[in-house]
Amino acid sequence: MLNPWRLRLLADLATYGTVRAVAQHATMSPSAVSQQLATLERETRTALLERTGRKVRLTAAGMLLAGRAREILAAMDTAEAELRGLAEEPVGTVTLAAFQSAVHALAEPAIAGLAARHPDLTVVLLELEPHESMPALRRGDVDVIITTADFAGTELDPAIDVVPIAADEIVLVLPSSHELTAYDAVALSTCTDQKWTFDVAGSYMSALATRLCRESGFEPSVICRFSNYMLALRHVEKGGSITLLPSLAVDPRYQVTTRPLDPPLGRRITAAVRRSPGPALRPEVTAVLTALRS
Repeated sequence: MLNPWRLRLLADLATYGTVRAVAQHATMSPSAVSQQLATLERETRTALLERTGRKVRLTAAGMLLAGRAREILAAMDTAEAELRGLAEEPVGTVTLAAFQSAVHALAEPAIAGLAARHPDLTVVLLELEPHESMPALRRGDVDVIITTADFAGTELDPAIDVVPIAADEIVLVLPSSHELTAYDAVALSTCTDQKWTFDVAGSYMSALATRLCRESGFEPSVICRFSNYMLALRHVEKGGSITLLPSLAVDPRYQVTTRPLDPPLGRRITAAVRRSPGPALRPEVTAVLTALRS
């Protein structure tokens, strides 16, 4: 009889490409993963892997079994969900990923409400930016993500369901004494000579801010890059730069001034889940979505 755990390791190898990556994902040693895959070959009496030096790749039979393994594991998940669905009370663990500014504003209040209503439900919270969370959802690393449908490169597929959560405005963040605070709204074309703080390269906000500046006719002079919005707000507070942030990210503890853009720019905040192969989502996932919507 095929072992579901070993099938999952094989499916992960097809997804991640290397034994080392599978080991990191499964919190195992590479040698332990290799031993389990070798056992799976003996159980199936089929060569599933081709070994070239220290590297391995799936044979045609290995690719076939990896695809079937995903179907088998999905069916098992559905069966477990249906059994759990017989009980009214959501139980178990849901992994929720949220981008930085949504952690405190959306995720933590939802989790606090869930803890009070469903004490047998555990929510594990991860901070992942939109360009990281959607791939993690597709891989099955997380169950629910809070993301935005507006970041460049979003390519949803039929396997993903999206639920609207909220709307958020992108604002210009200025030192309180900055000359641009005299305006009710600021056109980015007036910021040509400013010094900027951006998010790290490749992130959603970095790509968005860069695109907006270029569309306004200039290349921004970026003097700081921080992955933490608190560091960006502190740098602006001290007068060292200006920045663009979602309004959710602007912590009132910092002495900064925000102005809407002219023309205004907003973003749509959504939750996303993998579409259930069965008639309904797992009860615990539905509970998390309900909490986020409320």
